[in-house]
Amino acid sequence: MPHQTDMPDGTQTNGQRLKRLRMRHRWDQRKLAEATGYSLSAVRKFEQGQRSLDRADVILAFSKALDCHPTEITGQPYTPPDSDHDGQAAIASVGAVRRALLRHGRPSRPTEQEAAEADLNALRERVAAANGHRQGASLAKLGGLLPALLRDLQVAVDVFTGDQRREVYDLLASGYECAMQYLYKLGRSSDATLATERVLWSAAQTEDPLRVLSAHWYDAGELLTIGEHDEAGAIIDDALSGLAAMSADSPEKVSLTGAFHLKASLNYARATDSKAAERHLKKAEEQAELLGRDRNDYELQFGPTNCAIWSVSLPVEMGQGQAAVRRAEQVTQSLPKQYAPERRSHHYIDVGRAYYYNGQHDEALEAFVKAERLAPQATRMHAGVRETTHTMLNSHRRTALFEFGMRLGVV
Repeated sequence: MPHQTDMPDGTQTNGQRLKRLRMRHRWDQRKLAEATGYSLSAVRKFEQGQRSLDRADVILAFSKALDCHPTEITGQPYTPPDSDHDGQAAIASVGAVRRALLRHGRPSRPTEQEAAEADLNALRERVAAANGHRQGASLAKLGGLLPALLRDLQVAVDVFTGDQRREVYDLLASGYECAMQYLYKLGRSSDATLATERVLWSAAQTEDPLRVLSAHWYDAGELLTIGEHDEAGAIIDDALSGLAAMSADSPEKVSLTGAFHLKASLNYARATDSKAAERHLKKAEEQAELLGRDRNDYELQFGPTNCAIWSVSLPVEMGQGQAAVRRAEQVTQSLPKQYAPERRSHHYIDVGRAYYYNGQHDEALEAFVKAERLAPQATRMHAGVRETTHTMLNSHRRTALFEFGMRLGVV
């Protein structure tokens, strides 16, 4: 049998990568346990793959103790197996999208033909198509559109002036958001961070206060991902204060306020403050009730449905299996079939993790497969799905579970 460090990284568990990082520091398991506050028994079970190391707050605790990025534990980005043709298609545009991001802020130097063909109506339609692929979790199609779209938007910034130029910046910010989501779903965290910086800069050029604040929703998410809860909280608090200071209660303002309360609830959940997390969820639900329906302002889906989905996500983030399963059984029944596949797939991923925490492994696999049907590549690339599947395979290699693990590339 190959030594664990000789195994392809995608087939290793997070615990095996944790052990490798610990040994790099020349720490024993006891020292790691003392540094993180977890028991020696828990550290052993994580490293041996007997306990799923999939919760963000736990991964962050270990990454801070070992002074590494969380992706060094989760193993992202993953490379799809050669047999996964759709997965290979999804990652095919990563390099071209990265190059487009690196060209940001530089003179576009358009050819005469590019300048002459700059068409605002066409750009609106193309950005709408990109967002459709983003919400539909069609990563290969989204990646295929982005390089040329970002180039043409960068050219349009140099071609148009006045109000039209400000609108192009709005479209460019949306294009960068699509790039950020594309890269994030594929586990390219550093590239996704670069895209987020481009979103912030482009949104600022629109001179639209709400558009600027919507960009900071993603900025807070970047800090939350690496466990900088205070900094993320400061961005969220500033945004909520700015929204409260606006006089008119437009639907866009209400929607954005609710979205920031959801982000605050996630920040507190990962900081293991369950009371504060629930408090902000309630505030988000109040905003959703004011709206009375689901909206998609600034491509931030918010409304009663998204609040219901987040009500499952929060206990999952805190490892509260029973509470998450109780909520999931109610939410899943009422989930609109026309709701964005990207959001529905993420809901089923959370449901699967909830069932796993609750000891219901068959139900967990069933939920993961539902997520995979809705968003194949995003599900197979999801760190939590891969780690949880790994751990279930360690305890029982049922045929259906093994086949799912093969599609993920973890066996």
